[in-house]
Amino acid sequence: MKETVLQRAARRAGRNGFAWRYLLNFRSALLFRLSHPALRGEAARVLAGLNRDGVAVTSVERLLADDASYRELVSDVSRMQKELSGEPAAARGTAGGGSDNRKPFVHFYLGECPELQPDSAFARFALQEPVLHIANAYFGMFTRLSYYNVWHNFATQAEARESQLWHRDREDHYILKMFVYLSDVDESAGPFTYALGSHNKGRLRREPEATRQSGVMRSDDAQMAAAVPPNRWLKAVGPRGTIVFADTRGYHKGGLTRDRDRLLFVSMFTSQSVRREYFRYTGKVARPSGSARAFALSSPRGEGPRALRNGRSPLGEITGRVGD
Repeated sequence: MKETVLQRAARRAGRNGFAWRYLLNFRSALLFRLSHPALRGEAARVLAGLNRDGVAVTSVERLLADDASYRELVSDVSRMQKELSGEPAAARGTAGGGSDNRKPFVHFYLGECPELQPDSAFARFALQEPVLHIANAYFGMFTRLSYYNVWHNFATQAEARESQLWHRDREDHYILKMFVYLSDVDESAGPFTYALGSHNKGRLRREPEATRQSGVMRSDDAQMAAAVPPNRWLKAVGPRGTIVFADTRGYHKGGLTRDRDRLLFVSMFTSQSVRREYFRYTGKVARPSGSARAFALSSPRGEGPRALRNGRSPLGEITGRVGD
């Protein structure tokens, strides 16, 4: 889809932090100022780590007072694994190949463009208060839930490619992703890896050498090490139930699994100024109770519940891909 003059102006304004906050996202920033809770305990620690480093690691046990939502999430994923067992098995056969336009090393259980279902275990886990409060506090505004999915990364001996190489995401000025490990992840299982301080709030400004792949500048370990020493890389290894929050505007990579598969749930929060849609919609999306949760499911223009009109989002593209 050809970029309009307005979209081009918005994208350029998004590179300027002041214009991004007070021109493109004034309403959501104001709503947050008028109504936001103070974070305490583990949530406050996670927020401090995000602000300082761009990444913070916690767990279901430490962050969530009640793990019922996690148990429901695990149950739904287990059910999908049984019902759709043939799909990952078929996809595994192409894990070492594929074209430049797809990721053969990962299977998306909810499809590449999942349907937004506010009452699902996936949406309810992503929108529970500790998670949403962290997202909103990090942005300093009410945020949108822009994506969620369940990823199954296949063990492969192929060379690193696409999101397995170092890169920055480009959707927004800040981009907060939450990765919830549904399997044990050690160094052989493709841990999410992050260059500390490379986010827009950080002080790291040195750019590594890179090559363009699938439209994104990507770097291998040697190139990244020349710009950011490995002792400034965080490898988020951990058991099932580990939660990784990361601003993926900073340099990161993940999913290069060698000896064992990786299974995780991912969700993404962006500002309302992001035009691209990563969900598909089959009808009206019911507005939940609570202003922050309602905003998280609202359209980028603040027009209330999102809907699919004539097979397309009223706000533009609905075919974006998300990776580590």
